[in-house]
Amino acid sequence: MSSDPSKATGKFHEVKGDAVETVGKALGSDSMQADGKQEHMEGKGETTAAKTKGYVEGAVEYAKGTFDSVVGSVTGDTAQQAGGDVQQKKGNVQMEANKDA
Repeated sequence: MSSDPSKATGKFHEVKGDAVETVGKALGSDSMQADGKQEHMEGKGETTAAKTKGYVEGAVEYAKGTFDSVVGSVTGDTAQQAGGDVQQKKGNVQMEANKDA
């Protein structure tokens, strides 16, 4: 798998692993079942890693936005405050999209 985790690639390997395991069961092949189970688990690991990475990136974005929003509010810089609010919302959306990580 690549060094940068991907939710799509992880899900692909989860599903493919399930299929290989099912075919292995149908054929009575223990090694094929084990290979399928292994691929499924590796895919699940990649999916979880990608979600965790996305959540952390969203949390960083949210924190930066909060900082800019507060500084803008304190200094009276409405443009900085509005930009911070937008960045904060963007981070929140990214965290929600990766919540079950």
